[in-house]
Amino acid sequence: MIAHSTSESSEAYIALGANLGDREQTLLEALTLLDARPSISVLRCSALYETEPVGYVDQPAFLNMAIAVRTSLAPELLLTELLDVENRLGRVRDIRWGPRTVDLDLLWMYGETRETELLQLPHPRMGERAFVLVPLSDIVPQDEASGLYTFVHASLSVLDGKDGIQRWKTCNWPIEYGHSGS
Repeated sequence: MIAHSTSESSEAYIALGANLGDREQTLLEALTLLDARPSISVLRCSALYETEPVGYVDQPAFLNMAIAVRTSLAPELLLTELLDVENRLGRVRDIRWGPRTVDLDLLWMYGETRETELLQLPHPRMGERAFVLVPLSDIVPQDEASGLYTFVHASLSVLDGKDGIQRWKTCNWPIEYGHSGS
């Protein structure tokens, strides 16, 4: 299948994390860079959560959040845009699960599944990661039709490790208020 833009737009959910430099500023800059793309609109952002590292634990704490975007891009092209933002913000991939200026993971895209070397949708480990599920629970509406709301809340109800996640602060990104309808 060839990835391309479509005239139809879909809602997609992205996890963001950072544990080097000015973590909050980097996450907000990632939102700004994504929203500036012609085929991506940031709709909602979760609160920011400070979380303990997972996997490689000898590193600083992370700030994590999740966003909902509207896009006309195919999942592969959206992933390319996410990787470009990571690169623009100084992401270096030295150690698996290691320290990073920023990490953007495409978690879920309405009606889309993928199983390729570069992209798996839904994200295969999101149901095991409280640092993903807790922020997602902030922004996935209860009436969301694809089943993500049910998945997030069912996964959270049985997941250990939620105590390592502390609400750090509200997202102060300006577009949050303009698109959310509140």
